[in-house]
Amino acid sequence: MVFSSPVFLFIFLTAVYILYRIIPSIRLKNTILLLFSLLFYTYGESKAIVLMIISIIMNYVFGLTMKKENKYRKISLTLSIIFNLTMLGIFKYAGFGAEMLNRLPFLNISIPNIALPIGISFYTFQAMSYVIDAYKSPDYIQKNLFKLALYITFFPQLVAGPIVKYYDFADQIDHRTTTPQMTAEGIKRFITGLSKKLLIANTMAYAVDYVYGLDTESLSLPLAWLGALSYLFQIYFDFSGYSDMAIGLGSMFGFTFKENFNYPYISQSMQEFWRRWHISVSTWFKEYLYIPLGGNRKGKVRTAVNKLIVFFCTGLWHGASLNFIVWGLINGVFLMIESYKIINTEKWLKPFRHFYAVFVTTLAFVFFRADNLTIACKYIGHMFVPSGDSTQTAMFMQQLTPLYLIVLVFAVIFSMPVMEKLKVSAKSEKSAAVYEYGTYGISMVLLGLCILSLSSASYNPFIYFRF
Repeated sequence: MVFSSPVFLFIFLTAVYILYRIIPSIRLKNTILLLFSLLFYTYGESKAIVLMIISIIMNYVFGLTMKKENKYRKISLTLSIIFNLTMLGIFKYAGFGAEMLNRLPFLNISIPNIALPIGISFYTFQAMSYVIDAYKSPDYIQKNLFKLALYITFFPQLVAGPIVKYYDFADQIDHRTTTPQMTAEGIKRFITGLSKKLLIANTMAYAVDYVYGLDTESLSLPLAWLGALSYLFQIYFDFSGYSDMAIGLGSMFGFTFKENFNYPYISQSMQEFWRRWHISVSTWFKEYLYIPLGGNRKGKVRTAVNKLIVFFCTGLWHGASLNFIVWGLINGVFLMIESYKIINTEKWLKPFRHFYAVFVTTLAFVFFRADNLTIACKYIGHMFVPSGDSTQTAMFMQQLTPLYLIVLVFAVIFSMPVMEKLKVSAKSEKSAAVYEYGTYGISMVLLGLCILSLSSASYNPFIYFRF
């Protein structure tokens, strides 16, 4: 079940929200959220729900062993990390690992056909966050299994994040309020995310799938750039849209989630890009991997190695493929080069800094989208070598429909903080009120357009399900 589906919007969300509002006690509210969260996951992954429950129970037990008086708590922490990574490794990386080993001489390992459980990367990292936080501070030890289960399974961020660290969630389990203002803002934020997904990302997806579906020999330079730039916007509006919907849903139920995207395409360096892109994952790796490895405290060489390790893991976390690893390492290498001032964007004019960050990001995402490394390299080659004939030109022009061009303009505009600047400019009380009511009016229009999109049964892929 995805947020951008009629079943979720008109049945699931309606039912859980009405029940949540009419039940008075926070304890029963939590019970309703837990039951519906399990139902939400079971709807799409009826078999994998068992795996999730095992993960919850095991991490609950590991958490109980984090008491200060337990002299084996460090061993228990190590075992919990091994358990979680092993579970992730078996269900996400077993096939990839077998393929890599089979490249060695004299090895012929049968490749297991294991289905990837939806959201396993996200809920496994959240479970690890709980145990690690409990180890750092035993005050975070959760003695109630069902409260821990709510943290791990809470449906707004279950299958595609943002990754919520336990210490950011713990106090909200028992102490939260749902005000009319929070509810209204949450609904508006949800509609914003839904619009990003249905109206922008899905439109970009048509062009992306068309271009990447072509044989690489059929690509021309314009077609290659069309596919790459369309994917740049598809992935941003798809995933930031999902994050907006998750944050909005959380607000409707009284929870506050941290931002996951902060207009990454206005970045002027790759370091800035990673402060703005998929913030929950980058901060998770920083806090639970980069800093424990030593961070930047052990010299420049060790810092560079630590960054490469983190971005290798970041790429691998996104998918069991060499493409994702290369994507991660490309980002890691550029961050390392910038930290050594080999590329010093501070000395560049602002337009060149911005162009550089978007250019590198666009090329790196080719590896993210292509089916394999060979295709990715050939694709990038077509982006810089003029080729094609009248047939490719016609194919290119065919994709530039009026709808695509209109949506592309909006994609460019709303990848920048336009609305935030308008809000800041509304300094007087009257202009602030006009802005506020105007955003609610726009939200209603966008909701109508989203319903029309859903009713037409248009293309509705969700690219982050594979993570």
